[in-house]
Amino acid sequence: MGIPAATAMRTPPGASGAPQAQDRVLSIDALRGFDMFWIVGGAWLVRELAKATGLPFFQILDVQFSHVEWEGLRAYDVIFPLFLFIVGASLPFSFTKRLERGEPRGRIFRHVIQRVVILIFFGMWINGNLLSYDPSRFQITYSVLQAIALGYLVASAVLLTRGIRGQVIAIGGFAIGYFLLMKFFPVPGYGAGVITPEGNFGRWLNDLILGGLQGRWRFGWIIQIPTWGATALLGVMAGHLLRSPLNQRRKLAYLAGAGVGCLAIGLVWSIWLPIIKNLWTSSYLFVCCGISFLLLAAFYLLVDIWGKANWVFPFRVIGMNAIAIYVAWNIFDFRHVARVFVGGLKQYVGPWYGFAESAGALLAGWLILYHLYRRGIFLKV
Repeated sequence: MGIPAATAMRTPPGASGAPQAQDRVLSIDALRGFDMFWIVGGAWLVRELAKATGLPFFQILDVQFSHVEWEGLRAYDVIFPLFLFIVGASLPFSFTKRLERGEPRGRIFRHVIQRVVILIFFGMWINGNLLSYDPSRFQITYSVLQAIALGYLVASAVLLTRGIRGQVIAIGGFAIGYFLLMKFFPVPGYGAGVITPEGNFGRWLNDLILGGLQGRWRFGWIIQIPTWGATALLGVMAGHLLRSPLNQRRKLAYLAGAGVGCLAIGLVWSIWLPIIKNLWTSSYLFVCCGISFLLLAAFYLLVDIWGKANWVFPFRVIGMNAIAIYVAWNIFDFRHVARVFVGGLKQYVGPWYGFAESAGALLAGWLILYHLYRRGIFLKV
């Protein structure tokens, strides 16, 4: 998992840029980049196409690339858990390699803590008003990077201390424990089992612990830490499978089967606990991980079994420095860069200018990543 920091990893002199294929499952890098593509500009392109064309097809896509307000699921609601799932899928590869070198588990976990602190810092930098330099405005707020950090922390702790059976038990325990608290804890003023934006156990817990230190996103994220961890741990299960000695066809079958199974669990669970992204409910967890397993199976089939790697190259470039581009995208205005080059087209292209500007911004970010990729620079802690 690449994290922007003061150090960077280079490939050995003479290498082509990316790590050699045998050291990685290429489909994981490609899927990570595919996921990040929609976060750092792909969704903009769809929205601008909907505005420019007015075609029903793009109008439908436009709806899918916006979040559900509360209950339900759209494509855009899967992007974040997919990334956390991929983080988990990478852990068996990175941790096993370090353990085989004789590195102590304690040292690995200290590195995990270091990464978590850096991610939370960047999350606070983006969403917690750190750049105001005014302590009275600092907020302990929800952020995507914070959720990734804490889910990664939970999954890493379980992976380093428990075998596969214990990891499976942890997934079930986190999901069931969350369900029991949300459904049966009597929230003051609302009672037990209330699942509304204003009245639910998660929001009450956050208000109780953090009060006014919270930012504008009062999603009740403290109770979500176990389900973030379970999301990453389901990714860990995929990583174990991909590392196993099974042949590729059986790996593919198990990935697809796990996807269908998780989808079924999530949909059945939604009868009692709705699919709600803002609460990362147990049903949402399993439905999104089901989709993530299926997407990984599709990428594994195309890239690692059929060898169709060329078409995913643009995604691999993004995926190799995913966290770096996410932070940069939230701090810098890449549209401003695009306007330098395409601003003069506005008088000629009319309603298509928004698309041109969005495409230019995405291209500017991608070219920076491509430069890093070509030089073999992958930002790490």
